[in-house]
Amino acid sequence: MSNGAYRVVHDRCTSDPAGFWGEVAEGIDWITAPTQALDDSRPPFYRWFPDGVMNTCYNALDRHVAGGRADQAAIHYESPVTGSSRTITYAELLEQVAKFAGVLRAQGVEKGDRVVLYMPMIPEALVAMLACARIGAVHSVVFGGFAPAELAARIEDARPKIIVAASCGIEPSRTIPYKPMIDAAIRRSEHKPDHCIVFQREQVEAEMGENDLDWVTVMNDDSIEPAECVPVQATDPLYVLYTSGTTGKPKGIVRDNGGHAVALNWSMPNLYGIHPGEVFWAASDVGWVVGHSYIVYAPLLAGATTIVYEGKPIGTPDAGAFWRTIEKYNVASLFTAPTAIRAIKKEDPDGEFMKQSDLSNFRRLFLAGERLDPDTYEWAHAKLGIPVIDNWWQTETGWPIATNPVGIEELPVKPGSPSVPTPGYDVQILDEQGNQVEAGTEGAICIKLPMPPGTLPTLWQDDDRYVESYLSAFDGYYLTGDGGYIDSDGYIYVMGRTDDVLNVAGHRLSTGSIEAALAGHPSVAECAVIGVADQMKGQIPRALVVLKSGITLDDAGEAELKKELVGRVRSEVGAVAALREVDVVQALPKTRSGKILRKTMRQIADGQEAMVPSTIEDASVLEVLRPVLRHE
Repeated sequence: MSNGAYRVVHDRCTSDPAGFWGEVAEGIDWITAPTQALDDSRPPFYRWFPDGVMNTCYNALDRHVAGGRADQAAIHYESPVTGSSRTITYAELLEQVAKFAGVLRAQGVEKGDRVVLYMPMIPEALVAMLACARIGAVHSVVFGGFAPAELAARIEDARPKIIVAASCGIEPSRTIPYKPMIDAAIRRSEHKPDHCIVFQREQVEAEMGENDLDWVTVMNDDSIEPAECVPVQATDPLYVLYTSGTTGKPKGIVRDNGGHAVALNWSMPNLYGIHPGEVFWAASDVGWVVGHSYIVYAPLLAGATTIVYEGKPIGTPDAGAFWRTIEKYNVASLFTAPTAIRAIKKEDPDGEFMKQSDLSNFRRLFLAGERLDPDTYEWAHAKLGIPVIDNWWQTETGWPIATNPVGIEELPVKPGSPSVPTPGYDVQILDEQGNQVEAGTEGAICIKLPMPPGTLPTLWQDDDRYVESYLSAFDGYYLTGDGGYIDSDGYIYVMGRTDDVLNVAGHRLSTGSIEAALAGHPSVAECAVIGVADQMKGQIPRALVVLKSGITLDDAGEAELKKELVGRVRSEVGAVAALREVDVVQALPKTRSGKILRKTMRQIADGQEAMVPSTIEDASVLEVLRPVLRHE
């Protein structure tokens, strides 16, 4: 590992977190600057900047307008699914946000009230989020298109005063009306919001009810005054973002205002190498934590320009969409999921579309959300000729646990590793007894408390579940739920969720190592390995592989491919992996953020009742796979 700038910063963070983050906190504007950085009086409930007073929206918009960025682009909206695009300056965005904050206030929304947002990838989603932050309301974004039952569960838990929605979302192959799903969710929920504010889109116009308000009408109401920023405590909640829980009841991840602003503002130049005025594109969705952190808040806190992209990496209309967008807006860095790059690679394996766009200002590609397999890394690095940087984090942490901190020091890349622990995170690998293991030994990836600013302080109105879910396994540690190891250079290797670890005849094997062997085959576009129950060995691995575009095999060819893949795993992982079954499939079931549903596939293969998450991208893919998984 480096003994240079990164090591100095990381060691300072670990040895003196209060001193380090106290200095970093000077990077945002405070109404009342904190005199204390870390309140550690009630472990495990640590709070950052407890006596600080600020406003996140002010830091994202007002200070930049006042500081000379009024005419700089804040948002580039690019919508290949509608064929439209527009640019919004910081001054224009501030005007819209202040007005919508006034609209919310006119409907009785006050500091601490919750507002549920059910929006597609349009600028109005960002306007609504920032407007909540402006008046101290707590937003809870629910992925547009979520089923009524899932939306109802979030309405019940957050108890919002208002719902803000659009009339529809637009997919490459269909348009999804939102209002019927919202109405159904409200009927199912015991809690009834006062109003629903609907942004009407021309593709589908929502039928309005007596408690519904039209976005354009209320925004044009001259009697409603724009709202000024409301002072909030640094420890007050900015938002609640729900993630699936093992019990079926979603977990409300709480994000505070102060620590969040401090951490994300610091992360842009230090972790991503992005400076004020540059264009940063996170090709995600505001329904995910990546969207919250790196479409909305971090770029705007840092005075950069963000891109709101309503489309897909392929199919809207082709595998060149990302590269054309990068050229059009002079994007410095792109942050997306490995799944997106694998999709592009499958459609355009020779990278022909890249050659058609001017990518001369494109500096780095950042990937997260799903393990970056070495084959995908090598392809992207070779075709783009720029650093391809994996980073690993969770909804709970809000920003990277591990990455290559390019703004501090650009470290050598090791394919298969998201690089080193981010400054602020004391990452340790523990065995089942809670002891630290030697370098290179797999175990549970844990973070020593206190975690840095910007991470979850607790779950929404459920401290007990917070402790039980994350802090009870090892005293003084946050359990990430991922397994892996740290090598002798200090690089982290995340080998998959701990429930993705196979136990084959007493040997613990990570699905990640088997998948890496499979993905290295020249015919394989992507793959997934699951452990299925076996009477003799406890579990045995099964592999599902998707072939690269244009490759078709007859029965003999498929049999030969399977033989080659089994051979690769035997030579690279070992005979103990005992891989025998390989199925060639058309597609793998994934969440909308690109995570492959290994657990769901494993449950189906074992004949159990499968938990299909509400975040599934295309349920039909799973239905096609059911008979394959069950050997029907």
